[in-house]
Amino acid sequence: MGRYVIRRLLQMVPVFIGSTLLIFVMVYALGDPVAALFGDRAPDPATAAQIRKDLYLDHPLWQQYVHYMAQIFQGNFGTAFDGQPVLTLMSTAWPLTIRLTIVAVVVEAVIGVVLGLFSGLRRGRTVDSGVLVLTLVVVSVPTFVSGYVLQYLFGVEWNLVNPSVSPAAPFSELLLPGIVLALVSLAYVTRLTRTSVVENHRADYVRTAIAKGLPRHRVVLRHLLRNSLIPVVTFIGTDIGALMGGAIVTERIFNIHGVGYQLYQGILRQNSPTVVGFVTILVIVFLIANLLVDLLYAVLDPRIRYA
Repeated sequence: MGRYVIRRLLQMVPVFIGSTLLIFVMVYALGDPVAALFGDRAPDPATAAQIRKDLYLDHPLWQQYVHYMAQIFQGNFGTAFDGQPVLTLMSTAWPLTIRLTIVAVVVEAVIGVVLGLFSGLRRGRTVDSGVLVLTLVVVSVPTFVSGYVLQYLFGVEWNLVNPSVSPAAPFSELLLPGIVLALVSLAYVTRLTRTSVVENHRADYVRTAIAKGLPRHRVVLRHLLRNSLIPVVTFIGTDIGALMGGAIVTERIFNIHGVGYQLYQGILRQNSPTVVGFVTILVIVFLIANLLVDLLYAVLDPRIRYA
């Protein structure tokens, strides 16, 4: 196991370099950060030259990337165009998005697995058809539509929750935004769990467990569900980074100043240091999540061994 982890960590290095290089080139090579800083006004040439020198933009692109990576390993993600260090923006945005993502992952994992298991065990019945139709509707509705509808119903019409989240963003206020963020993923987890349960229900080890006279709940939970969760864990693990990066719409609807909000503001104002800094952390989150998913395989299925 230890050798496998070391090998995977080494494999993550070129992936990290390639991903961050691609993002860096897309942000800095396809636009002029200095021109974006001044907006519609034409900057004074001397002033623009000094800003480029201060931001290390007067060097070739590959040197800019090497300099940026060296700064990152020193804990310096640069300075946003409003003068705030990007690390300061991260310290306020990431805790909010992490709490929101925790709520969303718990919702999609618990409700999605339960609905999928319930539907898979009753394949072809009315309950199964109802769950399939419901998940299809959820997948078809855009997040901004479901977000505004649930915000209006629960926050305005029925006055059960606050329509917008306070700056502190406690878990109690993040329940509705977390549900909105998790809705589409919840539908996919439900369908994935159902399909996996239906396939594994016909497996030999399940029939053997039933023939031995084991209680139904033990057969379902210990044998059927445990092996059916492998593809579900894969999806949820890769979905963690997607939820963090894709929370732009949800955070805008509920006024949450998290990672999605900062990315939106950075893209809107062409604030290159902010965009590159936040996306770099998202790349690390994706890589770590994939590693943890691979390690969980051995927990769910003892037959899997890592050399």
